[in-house]
Amino acid sequence: MTKKQSESLSKRQLRKEEIRKKERQQRTILIGGLALISVVILGIMIVPSVQKAANPAGDFVRITPQTYPEENGTSLGNPNAKVRLDLFEDFQCSACAIYTSQYEPDIIKSIVANNDVYYVFHQFPFEDDRSTEKGSDRAALASECAAEQNRFWDYKNLLFANQIGVEGQYSEVRLIAFAESLKLDMDQFQACLTTAKYQAELDAGLQLGTEMNVKGTPSLFVNGQEVSPGRVPTFDEVNQLVQQALQGN
Repeated sequence: MTKKQSESLSKRQLRKEEIRKKERQQRTILIGGLALISVVILGIMIVPSVQKAANPAGDFVRITPQTYPEENGTSLGNPNAKVRLDLFEDFQCSACAIYTSQYEPDIIKSIVANNDVYYVFHQFPFEDDRSTEKGSDRAALASECAAEQNRFWDYKNLLFANQIGVEGQYSEVRLIAFAESLKLDMDQFQACLTTAKYQAELDAGLQLGTEMNVKGTPSLFVNGQEVSPGRVPTFDEVNQLVQQALQGN
């Protein structure tokens, strides 16, 4: 082999070594990139699970507690008033959420607070008849447990504010978290909820609603006369019947 051939061979070897070195570097970069992508994907998968474990109730809408006229469990106003309003609702009923947010505040403020009306809420959890999830019953029981601590009306508003129309919206964990946000006595509340202490109240509401020919919710009666059957009762409709009853018409 000539000197020239030897030098040419050395150059080819050096070139091959450079190529192999670059290939190793590229493989290292590729492996590192894939590892980084895997970590990111794993993080995306794990973080929500960790967050859920840390906060199993998830995010929910909180409300500002209010004062109500002559609040007494699931009733408001003067029990000796000339006019009685009977309200039937299911906490998974979307029309009930509309009534509670859009019309009930004015009814309480402008009608019930005048001391001329007795406003009574009745449980009517009929939505569970079409579901195995039993969210209506759980929410109703939880609201009765809040009523035991005279916080029914705030808890009622909290339930409807968090009606999101998905399974688990009224899981036991969320119902307990709602109660905690209102600073209820949690030992008392949880014992009440887990034992279904007020199941009789649910049964009584369903029975009374059946006797009063309730076909759906919300159903509101003024001295036994139903307001706008089949529709969400508005403030004006309720007020008109209330004023007629007060005037003896």
